[in-house]
Amino acid sequence: MILGSLTDLLKDPFEFKGMIENAGIPGVTAEVAIDDQSSVAGIRVHIKVDGIEEGSREESEHHDHHGLKDVISIIGGLNVSEMVKSDASQIYRIIAEAESNVHGKPVNEVHFHEVGALDAIADIVGVCMLVERLAPEQIVSSPLRTGFGTVKCAHGVLPVPAPATAYILQGMPVYAGDEEGEFTTPTGAAIVKHFAEKYGNMPLMKFNDVGYGLGSKSFRTANMVRAYLGDVEEMLPTVKEISCNIDDMTPEDIGGIIDLLMAAGALDAMLSQTMMKKSRPGYILTCICREADADDLATLMLAHTSSIGLRMHTCERYEMSSSFIKYRTDFGDIRIKVSEGYGLRKWKAEHEDLVKASITNGVTVDEVRKSIRFDPDEELGDD
Repeated sequence: MILGSLTDLLKDPFEFKGMIENAGIPGVTAEVAIDDQSSVAGIRVHIKVDGIEEGSREESEHHDHHGLKDVISIIGGLNVSEMVKSDASQIYRIIAEAESNVHGKPVNEVHFHEVGALDAIADIVGVCMLVERLAPEQIVSSPLRTGFGTVKCAHGVLPVPAPATAYILQGMPVYAGDEEGEFTTPTGAAIVKHFAEKYGNMPLMKFNDVGYGLGSKSFRTANMVRAYLGDVEEMLPTVKEISCNIDDMTPEDIGGIIDLLMAAGALDAMLSQTMMKKSRPGYILTCICREADADDLATLMLAHTSSIGLRMHTCERYEMSSSFIKYRTDFGDIRIKVSEGYGLRKWKAEHEDLVKASITNGVTVDEVRKSIRFDPDEELGDD
């Protein structure tokens, strides 16, 4: 299905037949057919070895068994680019590591069954060739649906996801779904694990084409993989907003938490007065931070306040980039913070420097501020 969805993204899907047959996999031929699944048209790719297709009765009686060394040797001798050879070999190594873990054997003693057959090599090499041809800058995958129940394979009847699949899926977002059956195979999981740089819902993008790859099994859910090709819109940076309500701490005790949070890496922290339950006056403590710092700062909030629970939200944030310029005045050097972005430019003198200069020179902060004649267009250039 991955093979079909990527083939559907080619300007001429039938071009894939020549691509895979020219790769030189022994005995492999391909048929590219336009078919439908749940009344949706898509591409179904049929890979045949010596005229026999995967899943047929003849094929089930003649499995090829290969070790990793054999598979890598076959891939290394193909008429494909070094990038395709590298990608395909790495995908097989992911599968070999899973098989090794499941069967308790060293990787070099693992023998592939279904995934070692020449048609499976064609599947993996074909995907790698299509990724190279389409040349996406980034591949994003939705969470993978595993299904549930049991599946019959060369090793007998196994639970879904099969043990090798489950091993490969470690660290990847998955869900079972509501329909029995095997929705993710070791090969599919390994391909996604190798190529996907991110997981989640479709990013903000303008897509130019959609490819549909059709499966052979029938489920209530349409058995297909859909691939989008397009341009990702520039994403806004995100921050975490952590907050809690406090109505049982004195102002003296709660006052120091702001400094603690800022010193620990918060982007901002604030206290807002509010009226809480039982008509108690209280505070809302809010901390804004980068996602990587959220857990540490949440723990700090729990440790240094009486709160027993926090709220956490992910927020998009418009951010202007900032830099500092040292500006000479009659009262000494003052740092100027210049912020730019979205066609705007702002500047402001650092208040700490204003206060320090006023104390040093025996003048008011306002006098120091009025002595600044900073022109960002003159200092930085007019964009």
